[in-house]
Amino acid sequence: MKPYQILMGVALVGAAGLLLWGDPTPSGELAEPAPRHAAPAAAAANAANATNGNTGAADSAAATPAATRNARAGAADASATTTILALLPRAQLLGEAGEGFGADGAVFQGQNWNPPAPPVKAERPPPPPPPTAPPLPFTILGKAVSAGAWEVFLARGDKTYVARLNEVIDGTYRVDRIAPPLLMLTYLPLNQTQQVNIGVSD
Repeated sequence: MKPYQILMGVALVGAAGLLLWGDPTPSGELAEPAPRHAAPAAAAANAANATNGNTGAADSAAATPAATRNARAGAADASATTTILALLPRAQLLGEAGEGFGADGAVFQGQNWNPPAPPVKAERPPPPPPPTAPPLPFTILGKAVSAGAWEVFLARGDKTYVARLNEVIDGTYRVDRIAPPLLMLTYLPLNQTQQVNIGVSD
């Protein structure tokens, strides 16, 4: 076997050992953030060193304490202004059961990408049916032939009528035809024809 193959085999065996006998239990403690030094302090120190190098060795020895003081002051100001907030518990952010997830316009709130439904046009109600003549209010009492023409006896309430051809009854019905077994009348307000059975001729 080649040396790199032997090394890969040893690494594989070591990884398998860590997987089998290693402790996978995560630590329950929160790691504290490490202190950070602001970049402006380092930049100020570098600028001071560069200036001192340009002015000569004698001036550099004299200016080094001042540059050191400036760097320390910048670091102190940076540490005073740089604040790292502590991590908040999950229960405080989202609640015990996660009921706060997506509230207040959260970043991971669900988004509906479907296009909006087209507006529903209000349908016009169907037109009302045309008016129709009421049922005939007459009761057929009988019929007879007089002077070679048919006559029909009608009753409406306590009134009795003798219907003859082309006569108008109560200003509402006109007799258009008497031909047993049918009597044809026209309802004048709507000009609609109605017919009623008067029986066959005797």
